[in-house]
Amino acid sequence: MTLRLSDEENRRLDELAAAEGRSKQEVVRLALAERWARLQKEEQLSEVLGRVLPKYRGLLDRLGSA
Repeated sequence: MTLRLSDEENRRLDELAAAEGRSKQEVVRLALAERWARLQKEEQLSEVLGRVLPKYRGLLDRLGSA
């Protein structure tokens, strides 16, 4: 795989890798893993809210009106 970065993005990646004592490849792989984990949490939250909010809709409406 080839990752094409602008000069500015490449400079930032260099700085980040140096600051963390990691290779540029490792920094990118960790960023990907963190982004994927965040997406999974967001999807789980959406699924839970989709089940819970309808159950408590009346209560939430009454609390919002108070």
